[in-house]
Amino acid sequence: MSRLVLKLAPKERVLINGAVIENGDRRSRLSIVSPNANILRLRDALHPDEVRTPVRRICYATQLVLTGDADPVETRQRLLRHIEELSRILTDADSRHLLSSATEALLMGKFYQCLKSLRALIPREERLLAR
Repeated sequence: MSRLVLKLAPKERVLINGAVIENGDRRSRLSIVSPNANILRLRDALHPDEVRTPVRRICYATQLVLTGDADPVETRQRLLRHIEELSRILTDADSRHLLSSATEALLMGKFYQCLKSLRALIPREERLLAR
């Protein structure tokens, strides 16, 4: 059985299936054994004011599924279309690999892994937009 291990800093917050959990005063580890738990580290969460670019919009939509604020079935179709659009723009091998990983995770209903792959594109997008 595979499990997710979260290593939490003191006072760090994490959202698990809609419940905000705050760590105590010491570092700790949580083992998540439920295979389909929706998990989001709040330090990784995008604030709506930060959502101004295509990659961030896709990340935010994925985040809304993890927080329980969006329907997974409806959002999955929309995300697949947006990832396809991004794949026409981000054509380098690394971006293609990340987009492919995000698509695979999405098709398997693994929104956390999808978000993780998509977030890795944010620095690349920032560099491209800075030009």
